[in-house]
Amino acid sequence: MSDITIKIKDREGVVHDIQAPTDMAMNLMEVCKAYELPVEGTCGGMAMCASCQCYVLSDHELPEMGQDEDLMLAEAFYVEDNSRLGCQIPITPELDGLEIELAPES
Repeated sequence: MSDITIKIKDREGVVHDIQAPTDMAMNLMEVCKAYELPVEGTCGGMAMCASCQCYVLSDHELPEMGQDEDLMLAEAFYVEDNSRLGCQIPITPELDGLEIELAPES
């Protein structure tokens, strides 16, 4: 069992140290939901809503943004240069130590 640690700052500014499994094909949105953080994931991880938008605070190499994610973020609120959709970030060993902040709800 290989878990990685992710730091997630919620909308109240509280930082949660989360243990995320790398062997269950989960993404960042699913991990947030598993820990009952306030991430809706209304579309079920299809990059069709921006309810799992987060800001990447650490300097990790992330998978390249796909067209669906790019288009969704173009329409979302509170988008920053470091915005990503959590559902589009698979949990991999390379993400150990990742730091993100949940974007405000629109």
